[in-house]
Amino acid sequence: MERWSIILQKEAFKFSAAHFLIFPDGSAERLHGHNYRVFVALEGSLSKHGLVIDFKAAKPVIKELVDELDEHWLVPGEHHELVATRRDDGRTEVRYRERLYVAPDEDVIILPMNNLSAENLATWVGRELRRRLGERFPELHVQRLELAVEETSNQRGVYHYEADS
Repeated sequence: MERWSIILQKEAFKFSAAHFLIFPDGSAERLHGHNYRVFVALEGSLSKHGLVIDFKAAKPVIKELVDELDEHWLVPGEHHELVATRRDDGRTEVRYRERLYVAPDEDVIILPMNNLSAENLATWVGRELRRRLGERFPELHVQRLELAVEETSNQRGVYHYEADS
């Protein structure tokens, strides 16, 4: 069996964001930030032009995604104890146990996940990338996708996708 893929790793595939992780025992990190980097390996069939997808076509989609996350506070919207509420005054209130944070709405992105781990972040970015690529390039058939989100050097959460045969 023959397979083809492209690997995308660019200095521009980065974003800075704040978060805190909630541990299994209920304790939580302090609010802090990372300079995240995103790495993508995309496998698919070759087009009649000999491409899985043109690098020039894929790169802007990844860049768009990381730019949307850049300079935001990322909050898990599906944690069973954490509550994030958009208030009428243009602010988002985040409550976790005895903690209370309030920030301008435009600074906060509430993501559909139960915790803000590198693995969950890689999953969200990977699924969103697949969705956007599918919308923009309907001829692209992604057979496999590996997307890593690195929060510190050599420390990455990785999402793996494989299409049903």
